[in-house]
Amino acid sequence: MKKPTPLVEIAAMGRYLPDNIVTNDDLAQGMDTSDEWIFSRTGIRERRISPPEGLGAAAMGAAAARQAMQRAGIEPGEVDILILSTATPDRWLPSTACDAQALLGCTNAVAFDIMAACSGFIYGLSMAEGYLAAGRGEIALVISTEKMSSIVDWEDRTTSVLFGDGAGAAVVRLANGANRGILSSHLRSDGNLADLLNRPGGGAQHPMSQAVLDDRSYLVRMNGREIFKNAVRSMADACERALAQAGLTADDIDLLVPHQANIRIIEATAKYAGIPMDKVYVNVDRYGNMSSATVPVALDEAVEQGLIRPGSHVLIVAFGAGLTWGAMALRW
Repeated sequence: MKKPTPLVEIAAMGRYLPDNIVTNDDLAQGMDTSDEWIFSRTGIRERRISPPEGLGAAAMGAAAARQAMQRAGIEPGEVDILILSTATPDRWLPSTACDAQALLGCTNAVAFDIMAACSGFIYGLSMAEGYLAAGRGEIALVISTEKMSSIVDWEDRTTSVLFGDGAGAAVVRLANGANRGILSSHLRSDGNLADLLNRPGGGAQHPMSQAVLDDRSYLVRMNGREIFKNAVRSMADACERALAQAGLTADDIDLLVPHQANIRIIEATAKYAGIPMDKVYVNVDRYGNMSSATVPVALDEAVEQGLIRPGSHVLIVAFGAGLTWGAMALRW
């Protein structure tokens, strides 16, 4: 099978992580849990939390984007499209993308949000690829930024211990025959399973009210057991399909960068995808689940650590609320 020629490439990555570190022992001071209980079930030791007076989604995303743009050597006015994924918008109107655009000074770009939860970065890259390949621009900025601490129920130890805050960003540009970039992608969703992971109240169907505040339904609710089963099955299938489209096998992959939901999901996905754990990047122990920001933050760290080098074949995969999932094969 002839391997596809990339149409777009990732020129540079960037990330932002709040300075505030919250350990499992810190959480145990305010809820019935322990480091052993959390780590044995999730692989998480600590997470970054942006305090209420700290940076919000737009500002964290802009910080990550500035780093990526500086590394790519581009100016704000050169960005043609700004795609921002977040499950934690600073406000319902306007989009967080427009707020980030203002902070960055990307005045020539079209800017908009996407809501694909933890799959948002892969969705955003795919949208950027399509926009640039259609000849509508030359440079895209894809930002994933999440302040998950603002929407978790800190009285619910089954969910609150999982999440953290942070942002990652990528500058995407036309490959122009460079033979590096996006080789393939496979995206899916299933809205029939939406109730497995959602925020039931606070939206247009059930607007914010005293009743919603009292029952705390504006915060995240999750069926962990069903999410685990669907996540592993869906991510393994997406990996297989993305590899097939790229003309690659699991043996060709130098590094798998999965969504950092918890270590059990990561290990099971790698097993079914046929990729050994020594070829899997893991940072869930340090950051927890940052929703759509996990994959770009992990990618940026892996590049910085020399685990991804020019010519490396990289597979990224994610799964999130929606339900949404997807995988993408890249040649770095």
